[in-house]
Amino acid sequence: MASIPDHPLRYQLANELHARPFPVMAAPSRAAYLAIKPASRAAGRDRSLDRAHLIALLDRFGASHPQPDATHYSGPLGKHFLKWESHTEFVTYMIFGSGVAETPFDAATFDLFPADWLASAPGTRITSALIRVESCDGDDGVVDKVRDWFVPESLAISRVLEDDLIIASDFRIDHVGHLRMALFARPKTGARRIGRVVQRLCEIETYKTMAMLGLARVQELGPAMGALDRRLSDLVLGMADDATPRADTLHALLEVSAELESTIARSSFRFGATGAYETIVNQRIDVLRESRFEGRQTFAEFMMRRFDPAMRTVKSTEARLHAMSERAIRAGDLLRTRVDVERSAENQALLASMDRRADLQLRLQQTVEGLSVVAISYYAVSLLAYALAPVAKVAHLDKAWLTAVLVVPVVGAVWLAVRRIRRRHLP
Repeated sequence: MASIPDHPLRYQLANELHARPFPVMAAPSRAAYLAIKPASRAAGRDRSLDRAHLIALLDRFGASHPQPDATHYSGPLGKHFLKWESHTEFVTYMIFGSGVAETPFDAATFDLFPADWLASAPGTRITSALIRVESCDGDDGVVDKVRDWFVPESLAISRVLEDDLIIASDFRIDHVGHLRMALFARPKTGARRIGRVVQRLCEIETYKTMAMLGLARVQELGPAMGALDRRLSDLVLGMADDATPRADTLHALLEVSAELESTIARSSFRFGATGAYETIVNQRIDVLRESRFEGRQTFAEFMMRRFDPAMRTVKSTEARLHAMSERAIRAGDLLRTRVDVERSAENQALLASMDRRADLQLRLQQTVEGLSVVAISYYAVSLLAYALAPVAKVAHLDKAWLTAVLVVPVVGAVWLAVRRIRRRHLP
C-alpha cells in the first residue's frame, strides 16, 4: 500500500514535545542542582563546549554518551541519576538519588559534582540548589523543620497539587553557596509527581535568576539613561533659543538619538528574555496549584512581593528607553519643521526681493526704450533731412522747416517699431 511521504521534520517536531522527561524521585530522596551560563554572549556560545563538559562528567562514571547535537540527556551516573538540559543561555545539571543526608542540606550532596570538573566549566554558575524530599503523613514537624532550615522572614511554604506535597524555600544562598528547597510528600504521592514538582521548583529558581539579569541591566543603564534624558531635555528647551545655531542642535540630537538606538539594540535581547523568563516563572507557579499552609506566604505571594516589582522596573525602563527615542525623533521632526518654516520665510523674502528687482528692471527697460526712441528718432530725422535736402531746395523749403515736419512722423514710426519688437520677443 502506497503511503504519503512525511515532512522531513515531522518526527523531530513530534518528539520535541517529549524530549525533556521529568525526573522520577520517590520520598525520601535528595538532589543537587546546577545551572551554568557564560558571563557574556550566552545565546551565541559554542554549544560543543557544553557537550564536551557533560561527556567529561559521564566518562568519570563510565556512563553512556548523549546523541550528537543532543539538547538533553538522562541516565544513570554511578549510584545516582543525572538529568542534563541545554537551553538558550544556560545548561542545567541535576543529580538525584534515594535517601537523605543525616544533616539536612549537607553540602556533601553537591560533591557529586567533582571540584576539578566544576572548575573547568565553560561558564559561570548562575544558580545551584540542594533539594531534600521527605515523606510526611501529616503536618507534624514541618513547621519546626522549616523554621530551622530557612530564614523565617523570607520563607515561602505552601501545599501544592491538592495537598499531595508541601514545598518550602527562602530563595537565599546559604553559607556554602547553595539555595535550599524542601519537599514533604504524602505517602500516596507517586515518584513521577514528586519528580515533576522538583523539576518545576528548579525551573522557578533558574528562570527567576535569569529574569533578574534584566534588573541588573537596568541598574547598569540607570546613570547613562539619566544623562541622556537631561541632554535631550536641554536640547528641546534650547530649540526655543533663537541664538542657538540650528546645525549644532541637529548634530547634538543625532548624537543623542544614536546613543539611544545603540542602547536599545544592546538591551533588547536581555529585556525580551526577561519578559519570557518572567512568564515561565509565573506559569510554573500556577501549575503547582498552591494553597496556604498555616497562614504563611505562598510562592506566588513571595514572587509578588519580591520578584514582580523587579520585573515592573525592567518593563518601565524598557518603555522609558523607547519613549526617549520617540522624544528624540519628535524633537528632530520639530527642528526640521522649524528649519523648513524659516527656509520658507527666506524664500518668500527672496521672491519679494526678486519681484522688486524685476520691477526696477522693467522701469529701467522702459526708460531705456524711451531714450532709444529719442536717439533713433534723432538719427532717423537727421538722415531723412540729408536725404530730402535736394528736394527741399528745389521746393524752396527751409531745412529747419523740413526737419520740423519730419520729427513727428519719424518719432511715431520709431515708437511703433520698438513697441512691435518688444511684443514679439517679450511675453
